[in-house]
Order: sequence, then C-alpha cells, then structure tokens
Amino acid sequence: MRIALSTDHAGYEQLAQLQTFLEGLGHQVTSFGPTSLNPDDDYPDFIRPAAEAVANGTCERGIIFGGSGQGEAMVANRVTGVRCAVFYGPEVAVGPIDAAGGEAQDSFEILRLTRQHNDANVLSLGARFLAWADIENAVRIWLDTPFSGEARHQRRIEKIDGGSRG
Repeated sequence: MRIALSTDHAGYEQLAQLQTFLEGLGHQVTSFGPTSLNPDDDYPDFIRPAAEAVANGTCERGIIFGGSGQGEAMVANRVTGVRCAVFYGPEVAVGPIDAAGGEAQDSFEILRLTRQHNDANVLSLGARFLAWADIENAVRIWLDTPFSGEARHQRRIEKIDGGSRG
C-alpha cells in the first residue's frame, strides 16, 4: 500500500520510526516532512500536502501526527475526498458499538469502525497521548481493516464527499 506520512514538531520523533515500521511491513511510504525539528513550525504546511496526496490517488492512505491530532485532522478534512479520523489511544466502549447491538472486540475497536463504517483514508494520531506500542498496534489494525461496503455506509460517505468543504 502507498502511504503518506506527515507531522509537525510534536510527532517529529515518531515520524521516522513509523516510516521504518511501515516499510518493514512492505508498504511504500512518502514522507511529507518535516525533515528537521522546528518547534515553531506550522502543521498545515506539512499536513495539507499529505492529505492532497491521498485525495489525488498518489497515496492510498495517510497517517499524520500532531500533539493532539485534532488540528491536523481539521486540515486534512478540508481536502475534498479525505476522511480523516483521530485516535488518542485504546479505550473500551461503554456499550454496544452499532445499531445491531454489536460488542467491541477490544480497546482498539474505534479504529476498525473508522474503516468499516467511514472508509477513513487518513488517520490522525495524537503523538502526546500514545505510547509507541499503541501506535504500532493502532496503525496495523487501521491498515488491515477493510471498508464494509454496506449500502448505508456508502450512502453516507457519498454525502460527506459530495458536501461542501471549506
């Protein structure tokens, strides 16, 4: 799979480590930087090009980092065709996870749902909230989970992608 990577200063340390991890799994990785640590950098400068690479098909998926991952997801989601989900860390669902009353498989179930229900093509990770082991596990689960293709989910995605962005 072709994967776009990007961060700002908050995820700088994890970026190279994640690239090595993904390449070790056989993925082709394009890093959109930064190439050096600058505490004063601005995440939109790095996140937007990665999101655009996913939107235009250069990359099939994207993984981005930020301190919380929220601002980075906001930037990515401004790019038409990107559906970016944020992940802070493992958490157990407090009840059923879907309308059919399904139960969570484990504490990473939210990642599966972003793929199964939303066909998320970019994952934003909160670098200040995740241990490396959780990053590896989260990325592996997210990359391995397919979109369900169910009509109701496809209909909703078409509404998201056809709607106004800005």
